[in-house]
Amino acid sequence: MVSKREEEEVNRLEGQVENGGGGGWEYLCLLRKLKLRGRSDKVLKHGCPILNDPKIRSSLGPQEWTLYEQVAIAAMDCQRLDLVKDCIDILRKKFPESKRIGRLEAMLLEAKGLWAEAENAYSSLLEDNQYDQVIHNRRVAMAKAQGNLSGAIEWLNKYLEVFMADQDAWRELAEIYVSLQMYKQAAFCYEELILAQPTIPLYHLAYADCASAIGQLTKGRNNKESSELQSLSGVALEKGYKQQSPTKVSLLSSTLRSLKLSL
Repeated sequence: MVSKREEEEVNRLEGQVENGGGGGWEYLCLLRKLKLRGRSDKVLKHGCPILNDPKIRSSLGPQEWTLYEQVAIAAMDCQRLDLVKDCIDILRKKFPESKRIGRLEAMLLEAKGLWAEAENAYSSLLEDNQYDQVIHNRRVAMAKAQGNLSGAIEWLNKYLEVFMADQDAWRELAEIYVSLQMYKQAAFCYEELILAQPTIPLYHLAYADCASAIGQLTKGRNNKESSELQSLSGVALEKGYKQQSPTKVSLLSSTLRSLKLSL
C-alpha cells in the first residue's frame, strides 16, 4: 500500500516530467519501486524515448535491462503486444537462460488470452522456484480475468499458506469473498488484517460490514452487537482516537468492559 507521502512524491515528479522539467528516469524508478501499474501509459511515454536513444540508454548501465522489463510490462497493460515482443527478444538475447524472461514470456501468453499455454508456462516456472510471488499473483489475476473467482480463491489460499504476511493478498481475498457474499470467510480475512495493522480504520469498518451482513443473515444478537462495536472502533480510529473522538472512545471502552468482548 502506497503512503500519502509516496503518492505525493509520485504526483510531484509526474507533473515535473509532464511539464518538461526533466526527471523522467527518477519518475520511472519511483513507479517501479512502489510497484505502481496504474500509470502504464506514462511508463511508455517516458520510457520508450530513453530506450530509443542509444546514448541515454547506455548511460543507465545494468539498469537498462530493468527498464526494458518495466516497459514490456507497461506495454502489456496498454495492449502494445508488438512492443512487448520486441523488449522480450532483446532481453532474451542478453539473458538466454533467464527464468525472469521466461516469466515475461508467460505473461505475454496471458496478455494474448492463451490461458492454457500461460498456465503451463507458469507451472513449469514454479517447479524451479515455488516461492516466486509474481507468478503466484499472475495465476490469481489470470483466474479473475477469466471470471473464475473460485479459481482465484483457490490460488490465493495456496499463496497465503506460504506468504501469510502478505496483506495485499488477504485484502484481495476478502474482497472476492464479499463479492460472492461469503461473509464469514471475508471476516476471517479482515481479522488477519486487523491483527497485522490494527490502526487502519478501513479494516475495522470492513469487518463491521461483514459482521452486520452475517447478523442479518442469521438474525443473531451477538453478531449485531459485535458489528456495532466494530463500527464504533473504526470510527474512533478514523477520527484520531482521543483528540478528536473522546466520547466515542469512552463509550467503546465502557461497552467493551460491560460485555467483556475483545475486538
